[in-house]
Order: sequence, then structure tokens, then C-alpha cells
Amino acid sequence: MCGIFFSLHPERYILPSLETQQLLRNRGPDACQTRQLLTPISADRTGTAGLYATFLSTVLSLRGTNIVGQPLQDDASGSILCWNGEAWKIDGKPVEGNDSQAVFGILLRACSASSGPSESSSHGRVMSALSSITGPFAFVFYDAVNGAIYYGRDCLGRRSLLRKITGDDQLIISSVCDNEMGDQWVEVEADGIYTIDLRQTSEHNILQVLSFPHARKGASPSSPALLVPFPSMNATVPEGRTPVLDLDSPSVHQLDEVLRKSLELRIRHVRESIPSETEKNEAKVSILFSGGLDCTVLARLCHDILPAGESVDLLNVAFQNPRIHGAIDAIPSPFELCPDRITGRSSFTELQKTCPDRLWRFVEVNVPYTETVAHRANVMTLMHPHNTEMDLSISYALYFASRGVGRIQRGPKHHDPEPYTSPAHVLLSGLGADELFGGYQRHALAHLRKGYAGLIEELELDFNRLGKRNLGRDDRVLSDSGKEVRFPYLDEELIGWALDCPIWGKCGFGEKIQNPFGLEPEKRVLRLLAWRLGMEGVAREKKRAIQFGARTAKMETGRVKGTQVLS
Repeated sequence: MCGIFFSLHPERYILPSLETQQLLRNRGPDACQTRQLLTPISADRTGTAGLYATFLSTVLSLRGTNIVGQPLQDDASGSILCWNGEAWKIDGKPVEGNDSQAVFGILLRACSASSGPSESSSHGRVMSALSSITGPFAFVFYDAVNGAIYYGRDCLGRRSLLRKITGDDQLIISSVCDNEMGDQWVEVEADGIYTIDLRQTSEHNILQVLSFPHARKGASPSSPALLVPFPSMNATVPEGRTPVLDLDSPSVHQLDEVLRKSLELRIRHVRESIPSETEKNEAKVSILFSGGLDCTVLARLCHDILPAGESVDLLNVAFQNPRIHGAIDAIPSPFELCPDRITGRSSFTELQKTCPDRLWRFVEVNVPYTETVAHRANVMTLMHPHNTEMDLSISYALYFASRGVGRIQRGPKHHDPEPYTSPAHVLLSGLGADELFGGYQRHALAHLRKGYAGLIEELELDFNRLGKRNLGRDDRVLSDSGKEVRFPYLDEELIGWALDCPIWGKCGFGEKIQNPFGLEPEKRVLRLLAWRLGMEGVAREKKRAIQFGARTAKMETGRVKGTQVLS
């Protein structure tokens, strides 16, 4: 995980404000570097030597055996890379060690003068290099050989990147928002890769930003494009009676296989560059744990993958909501009344029974209302430019959970919980399962109204807007604690399988035969996997939105709508 800041200005170098620098360091506490240079521009721009470029990166070292500082700079060409992401694979081959160096290597080769002189070929080679990367990322890359700036996010938008262009031809790109002019920031859309050709700048228009859009797998675009590594959603509807989805269905076994592969990439070899941490058997991985189906399946599979002596922290957040709860010292506690605390304890108990040899730490993250109010301004800064009541409710839960500051019980004989702060720097999130497998109430409603065609249409809509609605915001909020969030359900191979899988292989809407286990139709394939893994109680859990489960919704008044814009 890294923090990125880049600025381009015709007259001077621009650094982030002190507040923004601190937010960037929160994301990357292990290293921080700045590089500045004067980039050449077109010869016909008289009286101007070039553009003033500033590159700043902070680093949270999670992969490899040594800390690699950024921005990376190539001495031979002068090219520079600010990389915030995880290249799990390049050209289908797993990346060993530090991935930022591997990514820089393929970009340098793509821009090499020996690869071809033409402008179009250099753009095409860069798009091809980026298309070969499997994993979440946001980046800024200066191609000094061909005089171009590239920036963008992966095809899902799993990492944050914001952009601000001002009237004086100033461009700023950052992982987090600069509060001094916050209302001018927009999220860089996860719809392709953007570039500025410095050789084409003019006296009247310096920043000519071009876009290379996405192209679906199997397409043959006529111009350079970022290839999306998965197909369109399978729109096939069943003819006649809907096939019954049960424990022996192929899709249950296939989901088990692709989800384990996804987790293998995301939870092994974490933080090996910090010897003092790798020598301990404390948790390196934590899970945003509501006790629901998605996160508990991840926890159960982690047990099969991680070394036996390594503990796993389950971060369960609960809020005091003055609209619902009484005093903190009331009996029962307002935190224990939160639905996610009740579900979390139940699933925690089931994990302990199913995997008794694993040390699971159930971390009670209890947030009094006074603490929520105290952190309101910071949370709103992190989620910006998102600015609705729903954004704030969700962001509160993610922000406090990611800090991992709470209490644990050391054993059944200890009735008084002890203070505990999770040392894990990797957070696992179950986000994406609802969009892929039909987990929302509106999916059931879409099927009721328009059958499978309506359900497929609704699923495709939800999946396509993930990056715009959720992922950039979540990345900014969660990473402020010096943690990196990873989304196993949003692995490219898993997504490719899920989109290609027929609708009756994922959910149980429309079945005429009663499911023998009494499982809900939403996310039926995931429920059956939980059942196969010995988690029968979890398999029956109903979906609950995080803001309602943690009690962050409508804290001041019940009349506020989630879509209401905050002042």
C-alpha cells in the first residue's frame, strides 16, 4: 500500500499541504520520498523551459524481503513511477518479491526507444503492459523517453486516485484529498487509462488529457486500450424448470477452488520485510468481521491456508447510536445490542468449534457516540468527494474497524476483556460477493418483477458501478490506519468465473423445489460452500447492510435519507 501525490505546473513545483502529507504518511508509514524535475515540452512553446513535475510517494511495505522506497526512478531514461497496488500476476505468472519493481520493469521495456519509435506504438505497448497486470492498482508514470504522463486505476477501481485541474493549468493527482481546495477534487474514473502527451502541449492549452478506454476480453480494439480480463455477464436463462443448486453442483466446487486461489495470493508472505514482525506468531491478517456469510467464509478458508501457529484477528465494530441506545454503562451494553455484535459472536463461536486449533481473536471495537463525533471531520475528509449520509455511515464503520483498537477475551475463564490493538497490516473484506452472487434484496425484487432477465440486468448494473460507488472511498478510509484492504471476491480469475457462470449456478431464485437445508436463495452458491466447510449456522445468515448492523445509520435523526448530501 502506498500514498501517491503528483503535481504538474507551468511555473513552479507544487507540494501537498502539511495535512495532506500526513494523510499520505498514514497510508504509508514505512518510507516517504519526493522527486522533482522539469519535464521538456514542445519546442514551439517559446519562453517556457518545461513543466514543473513533483512526484511524492509513501510506502507501507507488504511484499518482498526489503523495503523499496518510491517514487522509483530509472537513471538511464529518467522515467518515474508512483505505484499503489498489488501486481499478483504479470502475464499470468505470480510475481515474487516486490511488485512495484516488477511493474516498473515492464513499463520501462514498453517505453524503450528500441521497442519502436512511433507515438502510437509506445501508447499501445504501455496499454499492453498494464493489461498484463492482475491485481488492484492506481499509479502515475512518467515516460521520459516519449514525453508522456500516464495515470489511472485498475479496471475495477480497487485503489483510490483523485484528480484536480485548476484554471492556471495546474494538475494534481493524489490518493487522498487536499483540504485547501477540496471541492475541486474528483475521482479518476476506473474506465481506462489517462495520458498527457507533453510534446503536444501548447501555449494556450497545456494539459491535453487523452483517455485509452477499457476493452472487454476477446475484443479487438482499433486503438490502444486497457483490456478487461473477464467476459461480459452470462445472460443465459434456464429453459423449463430451473436446475436445483445443491452441495454437489459443479459451481459450489468451482467457487471453493477459485476462492482458495484468491486467498492464497492475498494472505501469504505478508510483511516479510519487517523482521521484528515476521519472527512473531501474532496476526498478520485481520478480517472486517460482521459475522455474516461473506467474511466468515473467508475466515474459515484462511484457516486452511495460513501456518498453524499464526493467529487471525476478527475485527467486529459496534457503535453507540443515541437514537437507539442508552448510556454506555447500561445493562445490557449498547454495543452488545448491535446486530453485527450478536451475529459476530455467534459466527466466532462456530469458527472456534469448526477450527479449534486456530487462535481466533474476536476484537470488540466499541465506539461511543462522543468518539464518533470527534472523528467526524477526519472521516468526511477521507471519504471526499463522496458526501452523502450513507457514505458517512459506511465510512464510520470501516474507519473504526480498520484501526483495530478494541478489547479481547484471552480465554473462557477471563470475564473482563483486555485492551488490544491488532498488529495486522492486511485487512480482508467480503465486498463483491453480493454483486457477483445476488445478495441484495433488490436482486430478489428484480427477479420477482422481471424473472431471470431482470435479475441479470440488476447484477450487471451493480457490478459495473462498484468502483464508482464503493471502492475508492473504502480504500481512502481503510488505509488511513496504515492497513491495506484486500478483496478476495474481486480477484480477476474469480470474477471471470462468476460472470461466466449461469445465473442458476450462483443463486436459488426461481427454484420450485424446497432447498433441503432451508437456505436463502440469495448467494446460494456461497451458502452451500459454507455448509460444506462445516459452517451450517453461517450458511443460514441473512444479509444485513453494514450501517445497520453496526448501528451507524441515522445517528442524529431517523428522518434523514441515505442519499441526502452532507453540508
